[in-house]
Amino acid sequence: MEELFQTNRRDFLKKGGLAAAALGLGTLPAFAKRDSVVHLTILHTNDVHSRIDPFPMDGSRNQGLGGVARRAALVKQIRAEQPNVLLLDAGDVFQGTPYFNLYGGELELTIMSQMGYDAATMGNHDFDNSIAGFVKQLPHANFPFLVSNYDFSNTELKGKTLPHKIFKKGGLKIGVFGVCIELEGLVNKKNYLETIYLDPIAKANEMAALLRNDQHCEFVICLSHLGYKYKENKVSDQILAKSTRSIDLIIGGHTHTFMKEPETVLNLDGKVTTINQVGFAGINLGRLDYFFDRDKGGKTMVSAVLPVGGRLLG
Repeated sequence: MEELFQTNRRDFLKKGGLAAAALGLGTLPAFAKRDSVVHLTILHTNDVHSRIDPFPMDGSRNQGLGGVARRAALVKQIRAEQPNVLLLDAGDVFQGTPYFNLYGGELELTIMSQMGYDAATMGNHDFDNSIAGFVKQLPHANFPFLVSNYDFSNTELKGKTLPHKIFKKGGLKIGVFGVCIELEGLVNKKNYLETIYLDPIAKANEMAALLRNDQHCEFVICLSHLGYKYKENKVSDQILAKSTRSIDLIIGGHTHTFMKEPETVLNLDGKVTTINQVGFAGINLGRLDYFFDRDKGGKTMVSAVLPVGGRLLG
């Protein structure tokens, strides 16, 4: 079984110092500076829900947190320090503040484009202005929406999303695909029309096999808007992880789960799949630094939750 080592943010605070922890740099693996090691930094958000401004200073739990300007500055700083960065979102870009009611998603997608997002998947609230409303805003996105388990053939979205995309960073081939939640009972039928929901586990296995075996990707990421876990018998990221093969990382959304550190689950082959999710409203930026050892094979991962505004989370 391939072994994946993790260092979480608490370890950063103990070993790497507060400033290093704030940037997600912490204590790096001893071999990290070898020529044979490729360093990949994955930054991610989920369920931002049209939260453009920080939360107001009104005494509430989230006061002063979030805000796209602060997130953009953090992303820019990390990109200046790291050559191989992917910035991803796990859905529910839309709905939640008057910005969406006024501009229908134009502002959100424009800002994400300016911030340099590489890809996103769709959440149920991204249908809140209907398929036609989503299509109207797509010209403002210079990044793809990755959706593998919705069949849009009989809708205006036909051909306007991708099932997967391959990125090349530092000589690595990284395959990314998206799976999304069932819309029936969650979204008004008039908003998603003839969109057909396909089994996310089956599609995830199909996409992961395609990316790993046919396209020879060395790392496979699933952007999931299924939700982290449920009490009832419902497909979640935990169930997806243990029911699939060849997925290295699931970046999740929908349940607004504040994970202090990633979770590892053994997949059908007994190999590690990592799950991560960082709350909602852009309060946090997730950071995962992977170090791929070309000589010995295998990889090491260091994780951090980067608060956007406010104090560091201990």
